[in-house]
Amino acid sequence: MSTRRRLFAGERLRRLRETRGVRQADFAATLGVSASYLSQLENDQRPLTTALIERLAELFPLDWEDLGTDRAERLTVALREAAADPLFAEPMAPDQLARIVEQQPALAERFVALHEAYRRTGQRLEMVDEALSADNAGGARLPWEEVRDWFHVANNYVDTLDRAAEQLAQHLRGRAPSPSVEAIEHHLRSALSISLIYSGQSGLRSYDAEMAHLVIDPGQPAESRRFQLAHQLVSLALRDEILGVVEEAKLPNAASRQLLFVGLSNYAAGALLMPYEDFRRTARELRHDIDRIAQVFGTSFEQTCHRLSTLQRDGARGVPFFFCRVDMAGNITKRHSATRLQFARFGGACPLWIVHEAVAVPDRILVQLAETPDGLRYVSMAKGLVKPSGTFERPPRRYAVALGCEVRHAAEFIYADGLDIASGRNVTPIGLSCRICPRADCDQRAFPPSDRPIAVDPDQRGVVPYRFG
Repeated sequence: MSTRRRLFAGERLRRLRETRGVRQADFAATLGVSASYLSQLENDQRPLTTALIERLAELFPLDWEDLGTDRAERLTVALREAAADPLFAEPMAPDQLARIVEQQPALAERFVALHEAYRRTGQRLEMVDEALSADNAGGARLPWEEVRDWFHVANNYVDTLDRAAEQLAQHLRGRAPSPSVEAIEHHLRSALSISLIYSGQSGLRSYDAEMAHLVIDPGQPAESRRFQLAHQLVSLALRDEILGVVEEAKLPNAASRQLLFVGLSNYAAGALLMPYEDFRRTARELRHDIDRIAQVFGTSFEQTCHRLSTLQRDGARGVPFFFCRVDMAGNITKRHSATRLQFARFGGACPLWIVHEAVAVPDRILVQLAETPDGLRYVSMAKGLVKPSGTFERPPRRYAVALGCEVRHAAEFIYADGLDIASGRNVTPIGLSCRICPRADCDQRAFPPSDRPIAVDPDQRGVVPYRFG
């Protein structure tokens, strides 16, 4: 049997309690130990037990990751996550998981790897199935679908670019949270010899590589202008890093590779304006209050939401969020999920999801407690947005963005404060889309699921004119 290293974490355990403003007795009750025992733990008179390690990982997953756990503890947490998949009837007890990691670590690692492979294979099968079901007789993915799927498989995090952009931001921003417009403009002009003009005659952004001439539309909102500048800066300053990722992606055609280059430049621009470590820390301190985070970094509501969905760096992960953008017709035009919720890849989302109401009511934040068919519950926040065009001749863009997490992270998400998480009252049952949703009693169903036979009784009529198995 292997020998586990005893973990003393008194100072960090105390800091975890104090940052939440919780008394020692109340924190002890939460952990299921006595106040005197907690005092001994906080003073490093006793090490954490396996049961307490599991309890901390369950209650405070992000803080526990920050405690610098060793390989055995990290493997235990990963095994717990895999064993909790809805595929299995019941999760395994913490002591069982700890014994498996102690006695059969190689088996535990293989189980975690197999579960990850199973999850990824399921996602790829959905991609193929949905491509065949879409208006694409050949089943081949279009370039934008290939790029979207690449980001999905990469978990919407690109470590090479994220760290390079963070380093560049450190050079540009000084003591400010984020590089200013002036700092970006100065770097473009002085370091990259780019001439810069603000004019509304060439689209949102136009760059002439031969003349080293950049034109930015001044009619965009300030946050959008700054993002366009950042995009051009990273696409030049980090060009080798971006091309390296594009080459490794091995996408099959030139259009896909070019779209990936643009997508990676956008990703790096977000990482430049919202540097990983400072952004993650600020987001947690503000409990992911989007408007307040956006004020700190000078970013838009959408840019901030999108960045929160990318915080997947090993050893410093953020809350696993899902993020999407929905247009007035219900089409999902951006999507990513670091949670177990996966969006339908073609067509719109479930009409019961709060994001559709948000599209119709701009500048108001809506919150929802939702449950998917697998029994998992999520806290969703959605806001309708209007992006001005800068001219009467072109209508403004109207859409909504949504951000959400599993209820186990509700304490980290300020938008969950008004919801009755414990009782589960007012839970909205949602699906991914009617095409794959198994719910038989949904009043908003548009058509039956594609994998179920239907039965029609001319003498009986419910909300829909059929029943399915």
